[in-house]
Amino acid sequence: RFQACVYFASVFQAMSCGIHYLASVFMAVTPNFVCGFPGNVSSVLFHNSSASSIEDIWTLWTSTEDYLVIQLENGEIWELDQCSRSKREVNLDLAYEYKGNKSVFPCSDGFLYDDTKWKSTVVTQWDLVCDREWLAKLIQPTFMLGVLIGAVIFGDIADRLGRQRVIWFTSAGQFVFGIAVAFTFDYYSFVIVRFLLAMVSSGYLVVAFVYVTEFVGIKARTWASMHVHAFFAMGIMIVALVGFLVRTWWVYQIFLSIATLPFVLCCWMLPETPFWLLSEERYEDAQKVIDTMARWNKVSTACKVSELCSVQQDDLSSGRTGDDDTSSTKKHNILDLFCNWQIARRTITVWLIWFTGSLGYYVFSLSSVSLGGNEYLNLFLIGAVELPCYIIACVAMDKLGRRNTLIPFLILSALICVLIMFIPQDFNILIILANMAGKFSIGVAFGLIYLYTAELYPTIVRSLAVGSGSMMCRVGSVVAPFCVYLRSVWIFMPLVATVYFFQLLVGIMALLSGILTIMLPETLGRPLTNTLVEATEMGRNKKSCSEKTPPAHSGAALEKIEMFGQERISADK
Repeated sequence: RFQACVYFASVFQAMSCGIHYLASVFMAVTPNFVCGFPGNVSSVLFHNSSASSIEDIWTLWTSTEDYLVIQLENGEIWELDQCSRSKREVNLDLAYEYKGNKSVFPCSDGFLYDDTKWKSTVVTQWDLVCDREWLAKLIQPTFMLGVLIGAVIFGDIADRLGRQRVIWFTSAGQFVFGIAVAFTFDYYSFVIVRFLLAMVSSGYLVVAFVYVTEFVGIKARTWASMHVHAFFAMGIMIVALVGFLVRTWWVYQIFLSIATLPFVLCCWMLPETPFWLLSEERYEDAQKVIDTMARWNKVSTACKVSELCSVQQDDLSSGRTGDDDTSSTKKHNILDLFCNWQIARRTITVWLIWFTGSLGYYVFSLSSVSLGGNEYLNLFLIGAVELPCYIIACVAMDKLGRRNTLIPFLILSALICVLIMFIPQDFNILIILANMAGKFSIGVAFGLIYLYTAELYPTIVRSLAVGSGSMMCRVGSVVAPFCVYLRSVWIFMPLVATVYFFQLLVGIMALLSGILTIMLPETLGRPLTNTLVEATEMGRNKKSCSEKTPPAHSGAALEKIEMFGQERISADK
């Protein structure tokens, strides 16, 4: 009962991470626009259609290469492009085609935007178009850079100061910075506050993952850790829903920020994890938390910290000999992940999977609104498809193994990316279904790699391995927005063709990752390794690790030691 309350309270706030990660999909939309003009309009001409106001023409606008012809009340005739305007020297009659002389002027009177779909976005708020368009394209990459930095900073702080304090600070920070974004006064303050929001959002997600795994028992840990991602996906679905209902960007941001306000009001009730307290030798505080858990769960005899620490100390004393003691006290660095060919090949493969999973995840998510049809429904389905994928991943991991699940889903995602290239652009429904299938398959691989990485490396470098993989993941999330936005640079490529190009790129990388994964060892049912020698042997001899058994202990003591050791591994993760 206690663990269930702590788990669902913690992962509920993970929805806010999914919300803020994808909020820019609708907040930074660039609607149709043309250059502003001096004066009042008397008539508007667009090809063979005429109207009395520009608002009546937007429904006919189909290409960025189109232009409007307007006649002002003083008789002047102007041609309005997106980034320039031209004044006709001869004003005899109002016609769309004109071969005479024209004077070209910059858009010194601002821009006119199509507000039929979005009343206001950050693009229309600060005119992030034409020569300032690159500023709009930096909104999501700078956010992802904050995600990268926040994961590193708050992960380290959580190890030093505790999970509880970081949970408090980052959850409150998400609410405060989320609201502050809506009241920023210019583009630069907007980006800075969003950067801080990204840091606390990423920090919460990383620490919450550790927090819940330290409270959940061994049997449920796989399901519990995987479904933290499911709540993140629910946040994406909330973005689609709020985006559909609210079309003004700052109101949209406020609604997204208050979605998880209940957790902010009660997060101070969450306790510190006993395992962090034990690692800091705060035994009395750890005992208090354990006693509280026992009362909630109606356990008559609570676990005694003194007994647990006594058994653990005996195990460590009897198990350390010679080289093991030296290796445990040695300071390890990133070079240890390349100490020999077996480990180096493993590291390169794991890094590629982390990068490909993150790149594919965000390319599929960010590009979903550009596939045609209803962009709100597209994003909602992209989030919803993750929910069953994590259930299938959990079942397959336990039944088929980690490697045997990872390989087919990586290759499947590659095949789907290639298949999308051959679907005619008119088949919007088929394209969306294929995009969902691609997100499903890459989502399984992306969720699985967290646990698989921790099992592939020995205790002495496990935290380093998962941390370095997470860094590659963040690099992929920073690169993904540029992949989606590159269509503004390659103007000769259609929108959908550009999206397809990068999905093909994801497909090639996924295929390469799937092939390299064949050389990785299976870790299902095998004991965790402690040294680099054992980890290397696991790759060379498939039976060597499974034949090893841990030293014998008495029943209850063994269970406690295993529980403690496994939880510390999750904390490292």
